Amino acid sequence: MSYSSDVKVELCQQPLDRPCCTQAEAYGVLLFCNHFSPFGIRITTLSRAFGARLPQLFRSAFGVEFDEAPDLQSPALGKLSFQITNRESIGKILDRFGYNRMGLMTHHINYGVLEDHCCRIAFCRGAFLAGGSVTDPVKGYHLELSTSHLHVHRELQALIPELNLSPRETTRKSNYITYFKQNEAISRFLTTIGAYQASKRVTAARQKKNVLNDVNRQYNCDVANVEKAVQAAQAHIDAIRKLEKSGELEKLPEKLQETARLRCEHPELSLVQLAELCTPPVTKSCLNHRLKKLQEMAK
Repeated sequence: MSYSSDVKVELCQQPLDRPCCTQAEAYGVLLFCNHFSPFGIRITTLSRAFGARLPQLFRSAFGVEFDEAPDLQSPALGKLSFQITNRESIGKILDRFGYNRMGLMTHHINYGVLEDHCCRIAFCRGAFLAGGSVTDPVKGYHLELSTSHLHVHRELQALIPELNLSPRETTRKSNYITYFKQNEAISRFLTTIGAYQASKRVTAARQKKNVLNDVNRQYNCDVANVEKAVQAAQAHIDAIRKLEKSGELEKLPEKLQETARLRCEHPELSLVQLAELCTPPVTKSCLNHRLKKLQEMAK
């Protein structure tokens, strides 16, 4: 089962105990489903949990039944299709949201149905169940709501910020997409509509990625430091070999000769470690000064 399916399973566990919120959730389903007009309603989904919730949702919200519904007990089901073709049942739904039973229907969000904050949340939950999807946070961050109705899309852009969320928007073929790309926004949206466990998974994935990023940054920093130290040590040894070949090394003061010997014997050590081997031990700054002097002399 996909992460998106898990989210819908969790959302379908929300109780249908408030008539206003039940109607608001059903309203979100209708405006983000496959087809909603005075001549028919068709809702298609891959989620069995959502499919099991739909009959109860429409019965509670409008007192209507689906004229066509799949057998959810069948073990081999793909897409689930629910349809209402009875004109009287459709009329009840249209009347509830202020649509005209006759003629063309322009889809809008009737804000009068969503006056309460809880109803706006329920509407968004219904919209996600019918037209939403979310990527597994282990793979990436993307949550979207898709509708074929332009006015609904634009009005959703005004509705969601009232829930302290800031979505982005785009189009895909004939659909209008409201989406989130930031992990914090996705987590907040899921929490808002009632998918608390799914939201925790987003947070946990973000924290894991942050830890891995920190480890990678530290590793890359360590590798870079090692490479830098190796290059510096090689430059020191090249200078020392040049002085040795020319016969100048043996003419140098004893402290510089000791530094040259230790550097050649321990090319893998850092300056701090090398400084501790001197007799007597010196500071890193002192040893660095000696090595730079050897390089200058070699030039």
